[in-house]
Amino acid sequence: MYHRITPTPSSVYDRTPGDFRAELERLVHEDYVPVTATEYASGKIDIPAGKHPVVLTFDDGSTSQFTVDPAGNPAPESAVGILLSVAQANPGFRPVATMYVFNPPFEEPTGRRSLTWLHDNGFEIGNHTVNHPNLGKVSSAEAQQEIAGMQRVITDAVPGLRVDSIALPLGMHPDEEPLAADGSADGVTYHHTSVMLVGSNPAPSPFTTDFDPTNIPRIRSQGPAGEDAGYGSTAWLDKLAAAPESRYTSDGDPAKTSAPNSVTTQPSPNAPALHRY
Repeated sequence: MYHRITPTPSSVYDRTPGDFRAELERLVHEDYVPVTATEYASGKIDIPAGKHPVVLTFDDGSTSQFTVDPAGNPAPESAVGILLSVAQANPGFRPVATMYVFNPPFEEPTGRRSLTWLHDNGFEIGNHTVNHPNLGKVSSAEAQQEIAGMQRVITDAVPGLRVDSIALPLGMHPDEEPLAADGSADGVTYHHTSVMLVGSNPAPSPFTTDFDPTNIPRIRSQGPAGEDAGYGSTAWLDKLAAAPESRYTSDGDPAKTSAPNSVTTQPSPNAPALHRY
């Protein structure tokens, strides 16, 4: 989970461009391959055998994450620009991410130019509400207006786009929790197949019975020091590297689910073509 990518961090949520590039390069060297939130949540993880899926998510839609120059190219020191650079230098590292935006996306009044570029280049656009409220502190009607209103902004900018994923502002569900995934307001109906929390731990495999698509935890990108660093990305990548068997590892076939016989965790009934070894 990323927020601003800035040379002058002002909170634990910010990373510098150098930090961000270094984290992406670590993911490359440890055999992670980016997938979108919807690819993960739907189990459509089509990456080479031996690789590990990672979902890069960006909240708020700041210009530090993405902006385009007059020629239509991403700013080199933006998050998207750095991701494209790392992917170009490392073939096989997919330059994809899920961008959760509020209004206006990337400080562009309509979001049309920025959201169209992202959609055309394989990035996923997700909902982060219109005004970023704590959805647990507004009425059910207001919560639906916030979510449906942002879907309208996104689909007005990119007609025909399906908005399949939402990141809850502050990680807070509406009082009526199902309204995060399904609802309607002002003539707009929305349906999200994944609902992202703030969280502090890795998300489970989508093929386990522990997987709850309406409550998906995320890891905040963070270095080895600072407030709650023990729950940040550096600490978790260290833990996963020390226990490689705990990582999701692709078998190279998205139509098959492989699991060792030694694992007692039961797979989800929806797991396709279970293969034990």
